[in-house]
Amino acid sequence: MRLLFKFYNYYLSPDKELARKLKPLLGYTPANLGIFKLAFSHKSTSNSGDKAYPMQNNERLEYLGDAVLGTIVAEYLFKKYPDSNEGFLTKMRSKLVKRKSLNRIGDKMELELLLSEYNTTRLSRSMLGNAVEALVGAVYLDRGYASTKIFVINHMLRKYVNIHELERLDDNYKSQLLEWCQKSGKNVTYKLLARYKFEKRDRFKVAVMINNKRVATADDFNKKSAEQMASEKAMIALGILIEEEDED
Repeated sequence: MRLLFKFYNYYLSPDKELARKLKPLLGYTPANLGIFKLAFSHKSTSNSGDKAYPMQNNERLEYLGDAVLGTIVAEYLFKKYPDSNEGFLTKMRSKLVKRKSLNRIGDKMELELLLSEYNTTRLSRSMLGNAVEALVGAVYLDRGYASTKIFVINHMLRKYVNIHELERLDDNYKSQLLEWCQKSGKNVTYKLLARYKFEKRDRFKVAVMINNKRVATADDFNKKSAEQMASEKAMIALGILIEEEDED
């Protein structure tokens, strides 16, 4: 009976199973599993297990991971492109850390398998990108900056991102739409539909108007980002751009 209990406790305990799943993902066995459980707990799901983390969702880890990830990516690009100017580096960093890129990385890392274990709500594509940021934050708290840099570069960027393909990608959809409208003899304007508070932050909803007709709308915490998102939607609606199959 004692041997059976030891077998169950070691091989089948949830913590051991989580550690087993995280090791190939992270490149090491994490010490503080509570942080990683939290990294996969979305705010839409209420968990009350770990008293060390009363907030019980990954929003704070997202915040931390976003900052750490931005710094690591900036340093990585600075060293990878020693002859490139600030404008190029800024654009490349934006391409790497934008929501679509993080969603795609989270998908390739198969984070939905871990998210499904700690959430009872329907999983969305954006939850993958949020989990990537939260995971970076968790690694940072668990191992510090140096180990987090190794994780991000070796287990995220080099493994799941085609950096050369990203160099050629033009994701300035507003500029592309303006150019298309000029060639087509159409007038394009952007209209601010609403500015409202969401989670104590200003959020902007904008519309793309072509010949005074609303073609697409989008909202984001940054007005310029909202215009870019709306421009992309407008290009898809107009048939200029093909919608990517792996995005919601």
